[in-house]
Amino acid sequence: MNETTKLLITQAAMQINTICETVETLACQMKALASSLPEYPVVIEFRGVGEILAPQLIAEIGDVFRYFKKSSLVCFAGLEPVENQSGKFKGVETISKQGSPYLRKTLFQVMDCLIKHKPADDPIYQFLDRKRAEGKHYRSYMCAGSAKFLRTYYARVREYITNNCND
Repeated sequence: MNETTKLLITQAAMQINTICETVETLACQMKALASSLPEYPVVIEFRGVGEILAPQLIAEIGDVFRYFKKSSLVCFAGLEPVENQSGKFKGVETISKQGSPYLRKTLFQVMDCLIKHKPADDPIYQFLDRKRAEGKHYRSYMCAGSAKFLRTYYARVREYITNNCND
């Protein structure tokens, strides 16, 4: 290798190290900010949600009290099923995708974590596994599991904040 190639590789490695340090710093700041919120203890208890995904979920969903019912949160995520039909044509059922793509991505990461770790006692994993056993398509059971997760999230967080944060 010539000197120019060595210099380029050295600079690229230094930039990668700088980016990794920045990401680590941001992750620590996200965790510190999220841990000060009242719903953090509940969110971190969900299977598949760790120190990185918890702040992402909290940030994307925001205050659960702005949603009047569970289905409003599912709609916000763009996970509600919509029919695809016109006249005699009847297409496959899909999701609207009109909500937050970042929330959907985070939810898919949570579902992926559940599938990889297979916690047999987790009701959301049991639901996902049942849908897979029925032969559902990947996106179908991932969206259904994400919607179930959001409904559970909504109920647990609202109950926790209502019971423990009466200031």
